[in-house]
Amino acid sequence: MTQVSIMTATELELSLRRIASEMMEACAAEGNIALIGVLTRGEPLARRLAGHIGEMEGISPPLGALDIGLHRDDGGHPTEGRGSGPTLIDFDLTDRRVFLVDDVFFTGRTARAAIDALMELGRPRKIWLAALIDRGHRELPFRPDFIGKNVPTSLAEHIRVRMREVDGEDGVWLLKR
Repeated sequence: MTQVSIMTATELELSLRRIASEMMEACAAEGNIALIGVLTRGEPLARRLAGHIGEMEGISPPLGALDIGLHRDDGGHPTEGRGSGPTLIDFDLTDRRVFLVDDVFFTGRTARAAIDALMELGRPRKIWLAALIDRGHRELPFRPDFIGKNVPTSLAEHIRVRMREVDGEDGVWLLKR
């Protein structure tokens, strides 16, 4: 299997700054926002986005982490030997504008599971989907509202996102057989 770099650590950080700016543009007048990262790598992405929003807007939106394991309908996904961890949302979701953040958007099944899990915890006013990478191949009618990079792939290819908080380094690679 060959591995091709498609996003360096610097490019990843620039993408997050751009996404944070687009998020604030989308909800500038709405307020009452929160960021929730889908475990495992969506959580550090949400944390970094919140940091960028804080730098730009001077606000500290509430952060949460969402475990969707019980809501998946496709047998789960590989977690590279790590447990995904518990859902940690210590604020009320009711009437909030929530940004659901994940590393890779693929079939739409993770988005469906995340929305199901979120709705069990409260009723947000609005949910936006944000992903670092959108690789296509939808099976369900979901699409991210905020995207770091579109990477068209074949079904035989895979995307590997590495985050320093989880993996010790930042970057995104395309894995080809």
